[in-house]
Amino acid sequence: MTLTVSAQSSQIVLIIDDMGNKSQDAEAFSLPENIAFAILPNKALTKRFSEKAAIQHREVILHMPMESLGGVKQEQGVLLSNMSASDIVSSLQHALDSVPNAIGLNNHMGSKFTQLSFPLSVTMEFLLDKGLFFVDSRTTRYSKAQRIAEQVGVPNIMRHVFLDHVVELKQIEIQFNRLIELSKKNGYAVGIAHPHPETLNFLKGHLPELKKQQITLSKLSDVLPKYTVSLPLSFKD
Repeated sequence: MTLTVSAQSSQIVLIIDDMGNKSQDAEAFSLPENIAFAILPNKALTKRFSEKAAIQHREVILHMPMESLGGVKQEQGVLLSNMSASDIVSSLQHALDSVPNAIGLNNHMGSKFTQLSFPLSVTMEFLLDKGLFFVDSRTTRYSKAQRIAEQVGVPNIMRHVFLDHVVELKQIEIQFNRLIELSKKNGYAVGIAHPHPETLNFLKGHLPELKKQQITLSKLSDVLPKYTVSLPLSFKD
């Protein structure tokens, strides 16, 4: 698909991952409402955060745990590569039930799961049936998720920049500037961040700068699925 980009403006999409782990995460609700929340399933705050986001008219996606190559720090209810189709569907449904108002799904970790055709096909068929889109967090350069989403017919997009793998203001600034550069070059860019105090404070201070640079902070659904450009990536679970 050809991407038509205005010479005068570009778009940035931001997703805050890992929402629902702790009460301090609620500080993220003070961010602009165009920023989407990816909420972990089956946590104490999962449902409350999803409902509060809906009140703000903020887009919510299910942040679905998937198996990583290292197999460490795996959440309860994680999708595993050796699961049967029925077990994958059951786990997805249980997770989705805990995140009311979810309109899509992205992977939490998943550097192993997103390389495997069978479990991904089952996952994408589930999303198609539920009318949900997929965001590939791209925790591995070998991810097949978008290709299989396309084959199944699931609207999809991928992450281009992680803002805060290194939770230091200087590194967050470097990644934020990279997101801006990619947006200007390609018309849009998708960034993922986390509800760390350092990240939230940085975003509150720097998001107002976007308008001065003729960059729009857009909703996730605004760039889905019309953009299909592949941009440079970094990878890490």
